[in-house]
Amino acid sequence: MTSETSFWSPALRGLVPYTPGEQPVIEGLVKLNTNENPYPPSPRVVAAITAAAQEGLQLYPDPQAARLRQAIADHHGIAANQVFAGNGSDEVLAHAFFAFFRQARPLFMPDISYSFYKVYCGLYGIESALVPLDAAMRIQVANYRSICGGVVIANPNAPTGTGLPLADIEQLLQQQSQCVVLVDEAYVDFGGESAIGLIARYPNLLVVQTLSKSRSLAGLRVGFAAGQRHLIEALEIVKDSFNSYPLDRLALAGAVAAYEDHAYFETTRAAVMASREDLARDLRAMGFEVLPSQANFLMVRHPGHDAAALAAGLRQMRVLVRHFRLPRIEQYLRMSVGTPAQCAALVEACRALVAEPAQ
Repeated sequence: MTSETSFWSPALRGLVPYTPGEQPVIEGLVKLNTNENPYPPSPRVVAAITAAAQEGLQLYPDPQAARLRQAIADHHGIAANQVFAGNGSDEVLAHAFFAFFRQARPLFMPDISYSFYKVYCGLYGIESALVPLDAAMRIQVANYRSICGGVVIANPNAPTGTGLPLADIEQLLQQQSQCVVLVDEAYVDFGGESAIGLIARYPNLLVVQTLSKSRSLAGLRVGFAAGQRHLIEALEIVKDSFNSYPLDRLALAGAVAAYEDHAYFETTRAAVMASREDLARDLRAMGFEVLPSQANFLMVRHPGHDAAALAAGLRQMRVLVRHFRLPRIEQYLRMSVGTPAQCAALVEACRALVAEPAQ
């Protein structure tokens, strides 16, 4: 008898897909589980999308995303042909894994990092080697000296939130000069140091960023990579062998407007960083251990309370955070930084829970 999965390609049967953060519809929910920006996008973004929707939707969008690439390049002080734009940073990462990491040697990545990296390895048949974070949950670049087929790190790291200084990124690039080092900077605008300024000196550096976080456009799906021209050309070959039109007209218009309103970007990211520090202070006062964060979230644990029980208790109080049932971090919770009111609700709920004796 033929099973339904017998129609699948053989490689599909062993894949373990990425599990996205829960997106529930619960009245009065304080949603702090998926690192979304608590503030809406710039009004200029909404106006640009509205204008773009008035005409031209019957036509294909610009396959080169020329205006957006130029806006990104101008912001970072690089050339437009050193920028690749895609449908969210996840798509950009996927193209990069295919373009650079299908090598005879394994891809190095931290043992605790963005879980999609392992999914891409499974999808493309890439051998990976996990490099443990240290006891303080930090990346130690000295542990990445062995010969490999590439390196991928998130900086700041996710889900820990800790960041590396540019000197460490340079050390890593020098150690692994014969392969591509991909630095995923999804959260860099919340206090990290971008490596884009190093591109001119390092032909093996590819930096990936997203507009989902610091520019409040998670619903629009826009990401980009920056690197020397030979790396961008490789990504363009993959894109045009997969989908020549990854960004629609509305996304392109909104993304360009987001870069044009620099004042709004600075105001909202500063607000998130201020709330993060206030939240960290309040949680530490309750006995939580809080990892240093340069992201729009905190990774925390309480020595007197089980993380899963805390997550369940918070959910009952309509506060949603992320709990990972994974080795080394199963006693941690990841808490996105919300508005001051959302953070206050989280603190109040945590205070009520940790005041109760642990079960």
